[in-house]
Amino acid sequence: MCFLRYGRGPGAMKPVRVVTLCWVLLLVSRLGATRKESPEEASFYYGNFPLGFSWGVGSSAFQTEGAWDQHGKGPSIWDTFTHSGKGNVLGDETADVACNSYYKVQEDVALLRELHVSHYRFSLSWPRLLPTGIRADGVNRKGIQFYSDFIDALLKSNITPIVTLHHWDLPQLLQAKYGGWQNVSMANYFSDYANLCFEAFGDRVKHWVTFSDPRTMAEEGYETGHHAPGLKLQGTGLYKAAHHVIKAHAQVWHAYNDTWRSQQQGLVGISLNCDWGEPVDLSNPKDIEAAERYLQFCLGWFANPIYAGDYPQVMKDHIGRKSAEQGLEMSRLPMFSLQEKSYIKGTSDFLGLGHFTTRYITERNYPSGQGPSYQNDRDLVELVDPNWPDLGSKWLYSVPWGFRRLLNFAQTQYGNPLIYVTENGASQKLHCTQLCDEWRIRYLKGYTNEMLKAIKDGANVKGYTSWSLLDKFEWERGYSDRYGFYYIDFNKKNRPRYPKASVEYYKRIITANGFPNTREVESWYFKALEICSINNQMLAAEPLLSYMQIVTEIVVPTVCTLCILIAAVLLMLLLRSLS
Repeated sequence: MCFLRYGRGPGAMKPVRVVTLCWVLLLVSRLGATRKESPEEASFYYGNFPLGFSWGVGSSAFQTEGAWDQHGKGPSIWDTFTHSGKGNVLGDETADVACNSYYKVQEDVALLRELHVSHYRFSLSWPRLLPTGIRADGVNRKGIQFYSDFIDALLKSNITPIVTLHHWDLPQLLQAKYGGWQNVSMANYFSDYANLCFEAFGDRVKHWVTFSDPRTMAEEGYETGHHAPGLKLQGTGLYKAAHHVIKAHAQVWHAYNDTWRSQQQGLVGISLNCDWGEPVDLSNPKDIEAAERYLQFCLGWFANPIYAGDYPQVMKDHIGRKSAEQGLEMSRLPMFSLQEKSYIKGTSDFLGLGHFTTRYITERNYPSGQGPSYQNDRDLVELVDPNWPDLGSKWLYSVPWGFRRLLNFAQTQYGNPLIYVTENGASQKLHCTQLCDEWRIRYLKGYTNEMLKAIKDGANVKGYTSWSLLDKFEWERGYSDRYGFYYIDFNKKNRPRYPKASVEYYKRIITANGFPNTREVESWYFKALEICSINNQMLAAEPLLSYMQIVTEIVVPTVCTLCILIAAVLLMLLLRSLS
């Protein structure tokens, strides 16, 4: 037997599919026989990004802030999930302290200045602002002040805030009392919360993201149970949660459009994560259909209602047919009314697109009798090329050309939308704590260059957010995966930050706004490694420096005190002898 793993995003647990070994070998042989990388994909493009292109990095509140119960913050579903003691997170880690960013605002802003980024994408903690999640229950003014000061600090450094309203950390009371995103009432509570944020920060924030990667939030939280709130409502829970999320997004967009846009002049969008799906055999219509289905179940699930007013037809057909075969009177995929379709369509000023890797896709029909599930509904198998560079996380392979294809797909599929790349990055190799992250440099170079090619193709990409600023809490993976430009020693109470080689390399891309020429780009790589070698030596010397600091702070004063006492005693003896 053989296990194939599926990629869902950084930190997400990957469900496995068991297939016969001979069948996998057949697919791999087909893959090798039918797929050849084109010279265009293999070539590197030297040139500049458009004038005014926005470069940035990102993070989320729960993964970085810490201070989980400080200054009036209420609990989130992830606090409950990590504190349960049920082994939900690798090593039973929590984000109670995480990167301690709540207490390190000025230090983190200094890191952003060091990177030369033009924007920073971060999320607000709903339970930090509304401890119960319900505005009528009271606003935490300390939370408002914290984010207000943070936004001011960014703007003072000429860094544009791109603010996400919800990155998975739903207030626990809304889950316990109402069932979270299984309940349509969440749309109203979310709208109240969003209006509070527009009121408090909208005079300075001009880019809003309603939800970050809601597909993973729905699938892992309400289907597999690998994420908070840990529910396993297979084949139903994720579709219901997504349905309510889409309605909530539309409600917030309309609230901004009707009440706030005229005076604040901002943009409201959504961030959707999706890997690229490439047919195993380009001459096989079934593989081509399976790859298209993969993209529609991934990106189209949320994007199609927002840009076209309804779910992709292929989702409605597949889930409807399987639901009927399972003896259900109605499809497990909820329906939008005609009024809802009209209300939801067009509710995005930009498309936030997150992307990390690529999969080869081939068709495989799963009998409805196996039971309802998102994976079975798709009728496909995901494969990886064993020759693709493995970046450490079991799901993440470096396949830059897939990024260009996804951007072009989004551009043609959704009517040339304004696109901001909201997540793209590589994790650290396993068991590797050094700062010379050459693999991340190669990933960054390859993916940003494919983005440049996509822009030359006609994709309307206005900004890029590399994931992420800091090593941080990676959901059910705890602290085992590291995506940051800055290494954090989580064993130290003050959570010190250390720059990796990729900091220097990304800074050069930003300063040049692209890739000027072969010689200069190659020099960036060697300069980055040179600097990180020095930083590695300093990091290695820290235990000695800490020891010397102890000597300086404790031993030296003690010796000096003893010397003074001895001198005093000797002086007394001398005076007695003279008398």
